[in-house]
Amino acid sequence: MGKSNKIRVLVVEDSLLFRAAIAKVLTADEQIEIVAVAANPSEARDKIMATRPDVITCDIEMPIMDGIKFVRWLLPQYFVPIIMVSSISDKVFEALEAGAVDFVVKPDQKSTPGLKKFGQDLIHKIKAAANVKAPVPKVERASTGRITIGIAQDREKIIALGASTGGTEAIYSILRVLPPTVPGIVVAQHIPPIFSQMFAQRLDNQTDLAVKEAETGDYVDPGTVLVAPGNRHMEVKRVGKRYQVKCYPGEKVNGHCPSVDVLFNSTAAAAGGSTIGILLTGMGYDGARGLLNIRCKGGRTIGQDQESSVVYGMPKVAQDIGAVEIQTSLEKIPHVLINLLK
Repeated sequence: MGKSNKIRVLVVEDSLLFRAAIAKVLTADEQIEIVAVAANPSEARDKIMATRPDVITCDIEMPIMDGIKFVRWLLPQYFVPIIMVSSISDKVFEALEAGAVDFVVKPDQKSTPGLKKFGQDLIHKIKAAANVKAPVPKVERASTGRITIGIAQDREKIIALGASTGGTEAIYSILRVLPPTVPGIVVAQHIPPIFSQMFAQRLDNQTDLAVKEAETGDYVDPGTVLVAPGNRHMEVKRVGKRYQVKCYPGEKVNGHCPSVDVLFNSTAAAAGGSTIGILLTGMGYDGARGLLNIRCKGGRTIGQDQESSVVYGMPKVAQDIGAVEIQTSLEKIPHVLINLLK
């Protein structure tokens, strides 16, 4: 951060009105300072070197060069944590794949509550991004092939995954190498509504697993992955010899809905020692106590290490309270998981 100890932010946005809206919500926070604004990436390039921002907010749809191309151009040569500002589009996942830290959804500018929520989300994510150190751990999609070690289908076991900032790419990097015989997987990723469905569809298209956004009544069978819907908690319950999920709106837990703790605690209650809990990158502490609960019930637990985490918050808290049995890098987590299953 700069000498003022404020988080120095560069805003890249082609809309004059929305630049003003972003400036208004950010300047209201005493920990943030807008050091420059730019109407497009070409203008931003000059201002980056002149102002040395701690964080950049960047629109995706822009003239001259779009936000995704800007991220791909900038990060290999000069690292700055980037928060994408997007309309409802699956292009955000391309930006995250390119190295952006996180994203926020553009609100209806005529909606005062929408603008207020947008401002709160953006401020929260800027503060998280300011803690990201260069380089952002980036998943190399062609670096390892799928794991082909045979695993017998096991309906008794269940895998619970939780993540926040940096989690979409981290979850993908794990699921993409797993064979379709793995036990059922439930996922709580801090993500807005609609985008959770897009995320699930993207995982379904790019992995050997059957992935969908969860609905109440869905079964967690081997080879399937259920992603908690945005703005809904997801719980697991046992129905005979199978596991089933329940999704419902509710108050935020640890600041989030869906909450990783809600998912982990329910999985520990339903499956006990048959649970494998995995807590990945993210700011805050959601999931730490739930992971400890899984371990106390006899389940196995894995935490992502600091070096491979985009934000070493949630897994650090879990490590500190003794919830993590095995701490390892993101790259090694799938292999550790397979060894536990064997």
